[in-house]
Amino acid sequence: MKHHDLFVIGTGSGNSVIDDSMADWDIGIVDQRRAGGTCLNYGCIPSKMLAYTAEVVDTVSSANRFGVDAKLGGMNWTEVRDRVFGLTDRHSDEGREGRASTSNITYYDGHAEFTGPRQLVVTDDAGNRHQISADRIVIANGGRPVIPSVVADSGLPYETSDTIMRIEAPPRRLVVLGGGYIAAELAHVMSAAGSEITVIENGDMLLGGPQDDEVRSTFTDLMSTRWDLRLGTELDAIDGEPGDLTLTLADGSTVSADMLLVAAGRTPNADRLEVSVGGVDLDDKGRVAVDEFGRTSAEGVFALGDVSTPVPLKHVANREADVVKHNLLHPDRMRATNHDRVPSAVFTEPQIASVGLTEEQCRDGHPDYLVGRTPYSDVAYGWAMQDTDGFCKVLVDGNTDLILGAHVIGPQAATLIHIFVTAIEFGIPATDLARRPYWIHPALTEVVQNALLDVPVAA
Repeated sequence: MKHHDLFVIGTGSGNSVIDDSMADWDIGIVDQRRAGGTCLNYGCIPSKMLAYTAEVVDTVSSANRFGVDAKLGGMNWTEVRDRVFGLTDRHSDEGREGRASTSNITYYDGHAEFTGPRQLVVTDDAGNRHQISADRIVIANGGRPVIPSVVADSGLPYETSDTIMRIEAPPRRLVVLGGGYIAAELAHVMSAAGSEITVIENGDMLLGGPQDDEVRSTFTDLMSTRWDLRLGTELDAIDGEPGDLTLTLADGSTVSADMLLVAAGRTPNADRLEVSVGGVDLDDKGRVAVDEFGRTSAEGVFALGDVSTPVPLKHVANREADVVKHNLLHPDRMRATNHDRVPSAVFTEPQIASVGLTEEQCRDGHPDYLVGRTPYSDVAYGWAMQDTDGFCKVLVDGNTDLILGAHVIGPQAATLIHIFVTAIEFGIPATDLARRPYWIHPALTEVVQNALLDVPVAA
């Protein structure tokens, strides 16, 4: 049995647990798919590269609003796809080669499962089994798309976020099952690529989860003018043949499609590791249960990222990896992870970003909250952009003047939100943030300042 000082399951954020200061450790790392994990190969990086390309398409398409005579010839999907994955695949290959060529690291291509406390078996594609033990194990094997049984049992083809970005050509008619941020981002990309989009979502608005209802309502209204939205209903059946699908919905309506994209949520990969054999407990959501230090119920076993976190975002996984790395190196002075103030963004058109509480949450837990709100159309740079839909909203504690939450929908939202992220993290009062710094005029950041200035003065 091969023994390692440290063994890491997953090469996404788990890969960054390995540090130069561990040069005298014998380390093993395993992945069943491409090196670099979901973000590099199947998720945030390629999707945002495609989303930016879609933004370019949108800019050219709307150029006439600015008196610019521009004609869109369409997106060359194959060229765009190959540019995106030519870059990400190269980084993946270089990352794997870098780890495999390091003298104290053994890289395993295969699937890992627990066979006992801090003991594993790795099975490679050829069926070879490698028995492994380790003093320390880090579980970081991420998550995967949820496939509803109505889709899985149909026997008909479908795509997920793992596969659709690498297809040969965009379909003429794409049905997206799900209305969350992954569904919205990929629908935006495929719409820019030329597909007619239908979205099936069982809620009454798009973008469920911890998203402010005013933002959700605005985004849903905007998308209803671009996509065929089937809200408040579910998929009951799929019939037809590959390339010619008929989807029957619970409300009795039908939708025809050339391709189905399933974006109905994600689930952690904890169930694929036989973790119970290793003494590792799961929580009631099927995630590996961890404490604030990233420790599981099994001695010497840590977990991070989508397999264990309640906030499955890449920047969260990266922070957790930093914490776990520190705790592996310094078990006598461990650091904790805090998920209270995690910002998020949706890279659609328009962009959406948020941090902290929604207005709905403020109503329940902070009845003395105050609201400041400014449309993009009220600031000079918003005039320049001719943006009539976007807005910035800030929620402030009426007693302490501290910012409880902030929400932006409009251009550069994912950048603007970081002003609020910093203020919340460092406890900067809303009044100080609005009035003490100089705000460049007429930069788009004035939409943030004006939202702060719009907060009523507490009685």
